Amino acid sequence: MNRSEAPVPDEEWDRFLRDAVAGTGAAEAPREPSARARMVARRLREQPPPAGPARRAHHPPAPARRRAPWFAIVVAAVVVLAIVAFVPGPLTGWFRFGPAAGPGPAAVSAQGPTVREPFRGSPAEGWAEGADGIEVPAAHATGGLSEAEVGRALARTKDFLVASNLDPGVLRGARPDEALGLIDPRQRQVRDYVTRAFREPGPGSDPLRLFSRFDQTRVRFAGDVVRTRGTMTYREGEDGALDVSTDVTYVYPVVRAVAGDDEVARTIVRREVVARWEDPARSGAPRGTFALLSYASDVTNGGCGDREGYFVPEFGAERATVAPGHGTVIDPYDRARSVDGHTRTGEDGTSCATATRS
Repeated sequence: MNRSEAPVPDEEWDRFLRDAVAGTGAAEAPREPSARARMVARRLREQPPPAGPARRAHHPPAPARRRAPWFAIVVAAVVVLAIVAFVPGPLTGWFRFGPAAGPGPAAVSAQGPTVREPFRGSPAEGWAEGADGIEVPAAHATGGLSEAEVGRALARTKDFLVASNLDPGVLRGARPDEALGLIDPRQRQVRDYVTRAFREPGPGSDPLRLFSRFDQTRVRFAGDVVRTRGTMTYREGEDGALDVSTDVTYVYPVVRAVAGDDEVARTIVRREVVARWEDPARSGAPRGTFALLSYASDVTNGGCGDREGYFVPEFGAERATVAPGHGTVIDPYDRARSVDGHTRTGEDGTSCATATRS
């Protein structure tokens, strides 16, 4: 705009912008006066005011250049709102309305996981892949075991975790023979439980208490990477044995087993397993096997109730209709807490809680 031209009055622009945001009023912005109208207005301003009672001085609107930044911002906002009104899909993901936005399509497309980036938006995005995320400490002679024997015990404990929770065949439903071969066969109750759990999975014999499995008729993996983070410690146990404690979180990204469906959900499993390694020469334990002292797990988005031997991840629409847990809320990525926080009991005796994220 040239400096000799009269600007559009502020009242006119305010009215236009209000009407544009509200979706009412004229379809066009107010036009600037014609050259003849500007000339007449200029002559009227140059004439002295008529005699009479004093009145409030009238000042013409400030030049447009003084309010150009405000004007530019408001007009840009109006243009963006108009575009969003007609083309909501590509642009609504640019905006975030508060911290409690739900998992709608815009949130998923802007921040959530995809098949190409299945860990996007979670702490696991920066975790190691597979077995690399399970840290093994340096070995030192402990109890009745030498440094070399402790090193082998730590390595085989890690082998058990990998065979139980990362083996591709086991994840897809195969029997975990390699993992079972590392458990002391003299633990008859453990072996009988596992055998029954794979033959007749149910509330009293759930293979998921030790092994991670997904039904490939329902879901398939989003890629071939499982992200992990875990620690391993050890100390002297009874009669000179070596007790190895492990605490590992596994993050599994999956999609529905339906052609063309690419919505990604994540199942998060945190397991604490304690294995006891004894000196075969003194205990008579088969070499290369351990006694399972204890195991516990927390599972996020793996189903709560009778899972029939497989994790049952829920996707967006299903999660929206699931009632929250009563009283207990956990962050599945919080590794500072212990694996014991669930208080609501499912129909099959499993304890369930509400997860803050997945």
